[in-house]
Amino acid sequence: MGDTVVGVYYRPPDQEEEVNEAFYRELEVASRSLAFIFIGDFNCPDICWKGNTARHAQSRRFLQSIDDNFLTQVVEEPTRRGVLLDLVLTNKEGLVEDVKAGGSLGCSDHEMVEFRNLRGRSRAISRITTLDLEKLILASSKTCLGESHGLGL
Repeated sequence: MGDTVVGVYYRPPDQEEEVNEAFYRELEVASRSLAFIFIGDFNCPDICWKGNTARHAQSRRFLQSIDDNFLTQVVEEPTRRGVLLDLVLTNKEGLVEDVKAGGSLGCSDHEMVEFRNLRGRSRAISRITTLDLEKLILASSKTCLGESHGLGL
């Protein structure tokens, strides 16, 4: 089924333009994945998602980046004080479904966003490798001592 790349991002409201542009470059690279989900608080309260418009240049640049990378924003409900700040972006239609905003985690003033990843149906395979030191020592001992000595290693 392939890999799904998941990214998480927090953009402070006063983030410098240079950092924004670096983020857009990274977003472009990541969005080339076959299946990409990007979650975060992007702090662009002036965006009208229904019309895909914004009052501030910084938010318009964010919308342009989403459009340039063929991403879709799937959260429809406000996530903080009646404003949609927390977003889920994806590059594949139907990859994310059952998106819901509601409730809070701990003392956060943001609503939690829950969704279902449709590619997550198969068992996840970790690419993290853990060394089995016991097997390594045993194999090393066999090499040093040789199995022909009747040691049963």
